[in-house]
Amino acid sequence: MNAPRILDPRAVPVHSTDAHLLPVAEERLRADWIRAHLADTTGWAPEWPGDGARFNTARDPAAASVLVPLVQREQGLQVLLTRRSAHLRDHAGQISFPGGRAEPHDANAAATALREAEEEVGLPAAQVEVIGQLPAYTTVTSFIVTPVVALVQPGVTLALDAFEVAEAFEVPLAFLMNPAHHQRHVWESDGHQRQFLSMPWQGPGGEYFIWGATAAMLRNLYGFLSR
Repeated sequence: MNAPRILDPRAVPVHSTDAHLLPVAEERLRADWIRAHLADTTGWAPEWPGDGARFNTARDPAAASVLVPLVQREQGLQVLLTRRSAHLRDHAGQISFPGGRAEPHDANAAATALREAEEEVGLPAAQVEVIGQLPAYTTVTSFIVTPVVALVQPGVTLALDAFEVAEAFEVPLAFLMNPAHHQRHVWESDGHQRQFLSMPWQGPGGEYFIWGATAAMLRNLYGFLSR
């Protein structure tokens, strides 16, 4: 059974928010604290492991990685995200982390994430410090995605691959680590139900509807930094 596709997530009503939960404390949103905390992820299971196990697809599972880039700004850490180009066949216009499928020559998950980030947005690996990774997230399209968390030096001049990336932008980590901004949606189709999160952010260029796998991985980061 293939997963029912959610074509217009903005049209799916908000079921609830998590405003009753505490945001990640300010002292935990600093680079040194996150680096130290990521040194040991044993004994922790993510709240949102992904829906891949619920659906059988014709595609064999494939390894992939995304970079979760935390840009070190004076006003605090910012998460670098991208908006995919509108003409793409898959996930057109969606908000995502830089990343993609692992290649045979990639040494590990971090190497995949760094390579993809340089290809997609021109982020040079020399200005990125990988500080750890979170448990894999399995998508309904059978990708087993490893989120690789990294610190990025400020002042990087990005060079976007216009075919894949329409825009790169930053969202304050503090905003994303506040569950009052985490919206829960329930979607039903042909007797099947799926749940997803969204984290709409109003930026200088308008609203950015962060949802799906990207929102789920950010929620897992929230859970890890809160533990």
